[in-house]
Amino acid sequence: MKKAVYPGSFDPVTYGHLNIIERASSLFDEVIVGVIANPRKIPAFTMEERKEMLEEVTRDLKNVRIEIFSGLLVDFVRQQGARIIIRGLRAISDFEYEVQLAFTNKSLAHDIETMFLLTNMNYAYINSGLIKEIASLGGKLDDLVPDIVKKYLKKRFPKE
Repeated sequence: MKKAVYPGSFDPVTYGHLNIIERASSLFDEVIVGVIANPRKIPAFTMEERKEMLEEVTRDLKNVRIEIFSGLLVDFVRQQGARIIIRGLRAISDFEYEVQLAFTNKSLAHDIETMFLLTNMNYAYINSGLIKEIASLGGKLDDLVPDIVKKYLKKRFPKE
């Protein structure tokens, strides 16, 4: 059984994330979406809220499972019985950082590979920080995040 792990903070999950999850689910027998805290970011949503949003938007993908984890990604990947890390790329600006991560993970775990998937061009400009900014200013989110995520955002960032 081929398993892959798609890690991220998903604060919140966007259509870009969902695009990567859907495509990965067609390539692997099981995709474990790993929700982790990013120490460089102040989250808008708790780990549980992010997990709930991801479970809702992936409920029709029977081979996708959502897990919360902490610690080293390579340790989590091994615990899940996987050998592949999925990383999404939006633009060339993501590439340098993602390659550094891939090389670091490879140095920590020689048996684990990183696979890059380019997000659909329609979502290449979307990132979670931008989504939170738009939500906090009362902007339109229809083409950026699924409906369940809009509900969480409206609750977190009520329009004044």
